[in-house]
Order: sequence, then C-alpha cells, then structure tokens
Amino acid sequence: MNASTPVQASCTNLDVTSGIFSQNSSTTHVDTKSTNSPKPGNEEVKLTDQANFLPTQKVLICFIGLSLCILVTQLDTVVTATSLSTISAAFNAGSIASWVPTAYLLTSTSFSPLYGRLSDIFGRKIILTVALVVLMVGNLAAGFSTTIVQVIVSRGVAGAGGGAIGSLAYIIISDIVTLRQRGKYQAIIATISALGFGLGPLLGGVLAQQAGWQWCFWFNIPITIVAVTAVNLVLPLKPVEGNVRDKLLLVDYVGCGLTLVGSTLILLPLIWGGVTFPWNSPIILGTLIGGLAICVLFVIWEWRGAKLPVLPMYIFKYSTVSGIYIVGLLSGMIKFSMIFYLPQFFQAALGYTPVRAGVLMIAFLTSNSVVNQVAVFIMSRFDRYRMLVLSGFAIWSIACGLTSTINPHSHTGILVLYLLLLGVGSGQTIQTTTLAAQAAVPRRDMAVVTAFRNFTRMLGGTLGLPVGSAIINNTLRTSMHSLLIPERDINLTIDNPALLHDPASLGLSPDLAKTILYDGYIKGFQRIFILNASLAAISAITTLFLIKDTSLSREEDEQQLKEAVETDKCHGEGEKTSGL
Repeated sequence: MNASTPVQASCTNLDVTSGIFSQNSSTTHVDTKSTNSPKPGNEEVKLTDQANFLPTQKVLICFIGLSLCILVTQLDTVVTATSLSTISAAFNAGSIASWVPTAYLLTSTSFSPLYGRLSDIFGRKIILTVALVVLMVGNLAAGFSTTIVQVIVSRGVAGAGGGAIGSLAYIIISDIVTLRQRGKYQAIIATISALGFGLGPLLGGVLAQQAGWQWCFWFNIPITIVAVTAVNLVLPLKPVEGNVRDKLLLVDYVGCGLTLVGSTLILLPLIWGGVTFPWNSPIILGTLIGGLAICVLFVIWEWRGAKLPVLPMYIFKYSTVSGIYIVGLLSGMIKFSMIFYLPQFFQAALGYTPVRAGVLMIAFLTSNSVVNQVAVFIMSRFDRYRMLVLSGFAIWSIACGLTSTINPHSHTGILVLYLLLLGVGSGQTIQTTTLAAQAAVPRRDMAVVTAFRNFTRMLGGTLGLPVGSAIINNTLRTSMHSLLIPERDINLTIDNPALLHDPASLGLSPDLAKTILYDGYIKGFQRIFILNASLAAISAITTLFLIKDTSLSREEDEQQLKEAVETDKCHGEGEKTSGL
C-alpha cells in the first residue's frame, strides 16, 4: 500500500479534523491507486475523513455512549426469543409468528448498508441518533398492536433503526481507536453485547409471563431515551461539512431499494414453501427467481451505475474480506437460529417454562462472552486470528451435532454442557472476524467493509429463521399427516405447538400426542441443529482457504494517534495561555 506523506504535527499547522478523502484518494495514508477510482467521465466523490483517534481517557468516555447503544439493540434483537410462543398463542398465529423476529431482521439487514453510507455522508452521530429514534418508535407501535400483522409491521419499523446501531458502533470504534488497540475495546463492547443477549431472553420470558407480551417491546423505550441523550453528550465526533442537498444526491437509493426487495422476495418462498404453498408451485418458484434476479440487478447497479455504491465491488479482491462475508452469512444463520429456536425447543418440545428456557440460555451466552473476550485478547497479543476463527467453527460444528441428540430424557447437565460448547465455538468467531475484515483493507474502506460484515451476518440470521420455521412446520405436518390427524388439528398445532402438552384440547390420547411431539416437533429441531453443524463445518473450510492473517499494526494509525495527542496538548496549552 502506498502511503501519502505524513502531515507533521505542530501547534501551528496541524488540523486533523478537516481531512477529506475521495473514492480514489485520501489525505491520510491510504492507497491512491485505482482500486476505488471513479468511472471515466464521473467526478470524484469526496467525503470527510472521520478518523479521529483519541487519547485513552476520551475513548473511555465515548464507550459509555456506545455501550448503551449496544445494550439497547442486543436486548431488542433477542427479547422475542422466549416470548415468541406467548405472542403466537395470543394471536393464534404460530404459522406466521416467525415473521415477528424475521421482519425485524429483514429490515435491519436491508437498511444496514444504507446507514453505513449515510454515516459517511452526513456523519456518525446524527445517523446513530436517527436510528435510535426509529427503533423506539417501532417498539412503541408494536406494544399497541391489536393483530399479529401490526406486530410484524411495527417490528419491521424497529428493525429499520436497530440494524444500524451495531454497525455504527463498530464504525465509530474504528474512527476513534487504532486497529492495534481495537481488540481490547471491542472486548468491552462484547461484554455489553453478551449482557444484552443474556438478559434479553430471560427478560422476555419474565415480561411475557408476568406483565404481558406488550412489555417485551415497551421496556426498552426508557433505555433508548437515555442512549440518545448519551450519544449527543459524550461522543465528540467530527462534524461533516457540505451542502445537505448535495449529500442527499449521493445516497444510493436504488441500491438499498434493490437490497430490500431482493431480500424480501427470497425470504417469502422460504416462509411459504411446504406450508402455505407446495415447493413446486408457481408462486414459490416465481418469487424465488424474482428475488435472485433482483440480486443480480443489485450487483450490476453497484458495479456500473451507483455514484457512491453501498457495496463497492472492488472490495471482493481481498480474499479475507470475501471469506469473512461468506462465514458471516453462515454464522448468522447458525447463531440466530440457535438464539431463537433453542428456547422454543426447550418450551415446545421439552415442556419448560419461558423463564427456565431463558435461564438455560445464559450458559450459552456466558461462555460466548467469556471466550469472545479471551479470543480478542489473544488476537491483539499475538497479532494472529486465523487459527482462532478456524478452531472456533470446528468446535461450533461439533457442538451443534451434539445438540441434535437432545431429547425429553436428556439430563439438564448435558443440556448445559452442550450450550457451553456452543458458546465456546461461536465466541471465537465474533470480534475476530470483524477485526480480520478491517485489517484486510485500507482505512478509507473501513466503514463500508464493517457495515457489510454486519450486513452478511444479519442476512444470514434473516435467512436462518424462515428456514428453521419451514423445517419444523414441514416435519410436524408430515408426522401428523402420517397419523391421519385432521387438517384442522394440524393447523391448530402448528399455530400453537404448546397444545401437544394438553392433548385433550385436540382430542388426542397422551400416547399419540407424545408420538407427534417426538416424530414431528423434536425431529424438526434436530434437523435444524444438524443443518447448523454442516454450516459451521463449511465455515471452517472457508476460513482455511480464504482468510489470511494480516498484521494489526499500521504506521499511519500510530501517526494519526500521535497527531491527535499532540493536538490535544496544544489545545490545552492554548486554553491555559488564553486564561493568563
């Protein structure tokens, strides 16, 4: 990488807050080759370089605001994991209840790259504030919903804001902390993230049982208000100058629209297939083909049409980035299906209460958090991450395979052991893959690459939920059909699987209900766990061939940090002088 000549730090000529970089050039140590050059005839697209490395004490203050934002979005993402059965029963909507979390993930996934670019254009702070407000409005509406459709739509609105928060937090971290130092600070974020993931299912179960399902969405509103206040008080981020109209013209509306439409058209047949319509029906095939066609159009538009693309095609020349995106998609499918379907498995198949299911999930989330922090420390200490990611996916694959053997007779200790192993495997692949993607690209591409790493992970989660729902519903329907159960009772059971624990309500004998429970519901969950084991194994192979170790130390990062410290000292001296 060719570096530009460093700007000499002095009290008279240093201005680190006015850096400008374009799609093909930068004033701060980035590659000036044609990697990101504009197409012939097009003007350069210039953006403010928002890198603003801070001294340690100021970084810690920023992390107060970022931690609150992460807590808000993680709680909101998983709160329905243990309350989904209650919401489903309240509306008798089990066959489409998976759309409650899926709608959130769909919009959060589709809007994630849009917010990434918007933060490049308008600035991180204002876009993060907008995202938090959108999340709050969606949650408020979800709690007041009177139909399952209203809940789904409201969660979609919430997702449009929630999907931005995680990406923006990591982008802001990359703005204020050098790549070498980033690991230890991401450990703090990982702890807050794990806290949200751990409290979310438990809190959702308690609220669903004690206060009503509405409070699963309302409880987060006060926390969100505090987060909005903190963002605007404690984040000393650079303002982005420029004309608002010109900035609006830079937004890739077509690319984001194609992302949203394409994702929806691909997800719909996965939800409908084998349940609402046969897999070979024209509606399923036509929708799926249409979704794939939209994805092709998206690639063409981003490659040839977009002035400032949300996904620059040249980033795929880095094999590590391509590998991270592949494993991000697959690990998203695994992790989100685990978070949402393990609690349902414990409740519907094993007969546990929502609270007990939430308590069991703490084992998975605790080991995930601890191992995540250990992995980040090892990565920063030894400047290596490839073997951590590889071994993580290998352990995750084995743990998923072991989880597929769970049945109603399994001892609770075995459940906890398998959940701990799941956390160990997944914990090694979270922050390590984010840092790996950032280390593989120049500074100017940090925001885009970070946003799309989160995009692929969330897309995987969005795909994983309907795939899991289709597997469970189809397995249950096939089992009940083989036992000559009336279609009405089959639909009732799919809408509310808890009825299998009250066979009299369906006119079934206890023995027949147990047969349906094992052959239908439990086997459906086991197939999900086997699928997850396969996806983790594919991720390990992908890591082996595509992901490479890259040093986390960068001279330009250290130079900018020295300049920032020098500027801070100069400002302090200036204030003292002016006070004399």
